[in-house]
Amino acid sequence: MVWETGMDWQGWQESWDRQQEWYLPDREERFRVMLDTVAAHAGDRPRVLDLACGTGSITRRLLERFPGAVSTGVDLDPALLTIARGTFEGDGRVTFVQANLTDPDWPAALPYDAYDAVVTATALHWLPEEPLRKLYGQLAGVVRPGGVFLNADHMPDPSTPRINAAHEAFEKARQEREKADGVLDWAGWWQEVAAAPELADAMRERIAVLGNPGDGHDAEDHYHAPDWHARVLRESGFAEARTAWASLTDALVLALR
Repeated sequence: MVWETGMDWQGWQESWDRQQEWYLPDREERFRVMLDTVAAHAGDRPRVLDLACGTGSITRRLLERFPGAVSTGVDLDPALLTIARGTFEGDGRVTFVQANLTDPDWPAALPYDAYDAVVTATALHWLPEEPLRKLYGQLAGVVRPGGVFLNADHMPDPSTPRINAAHEAFEKARQEREKADGVLDWAGWWQEVAAAPELADAMRERIAVLGNPGDGHDAEDHYHAPDWHARVLRESGFAEARTAWASLTDALVLALR
C-alpha cells in the first residue's frame, strides 16, 4: 500500500490516546514504568517486540525516549495497523506484522529470532486462559536470556469487593463528566473510523477478520490477578516474575527471561 503523506495519521494517534485515557487515566504512568524497566534490563538501544500493538502507542513512546531502539509491532486488526503503518511510514526502525497470536506459527513472521523486551498493554485480556498460557510459553522462546516481558492490563483483585465498588463508582462519575465534554468511548471512536475515507478499505477488512467493533468490544474479556500472571509466566519458562506497577484495578507484570 502507498501511504498518502497528507493523511493526518498523527491526529488518529491522538484520538486513539484520548479514547484510551477515558478508560485508563493513569495510562502514561504505566508506559513510563514500562520503559523504565526496558531501560534497566536492555539499555537505551533495545530491540523491542510491541505485542498487540494497535496504532503503535508503545512504539511511539519507545522511539521518543530511545531513538536508537528498533521495534516490531504485531497485531491482527487491519484498521489499527493502517494507522500504525501510516504514522511510521519511512522509519526504518519500525516493522509491522499482521498476525493472530492464537496461531501457533505466528513467531515465524517476526523479522528477528529474539528480542530484548516484549511489551504489551490492554490487550491480552481478550485471550482465554489456555491460549494465554500457550502464548506465554511462546514468548519465553522469543525473549532473549536476560530480557524481559511486560504486560500492562486490567488485573482486578476480587478479594476487596467494597474497595472495588467505591473505585468503580468514582471512575464511572469521572467518565460521565468527560463524555459530556465530548470524549469518545470505544464505540464512538470506531464510528469515526468507519466514517473516515482513508480507513474505508482497512475497516472493511477489519470487519471481515474481527467483526464490527462499533457496538462494543470485540470479544469476551478474561481477567486474572497479577499473581496469576506471574505464576503462569514462571511456569512457562521465565526465571522471575512479579508486579512492577499497580493501581486499584490494573497492573504491570514483569517477567525476566
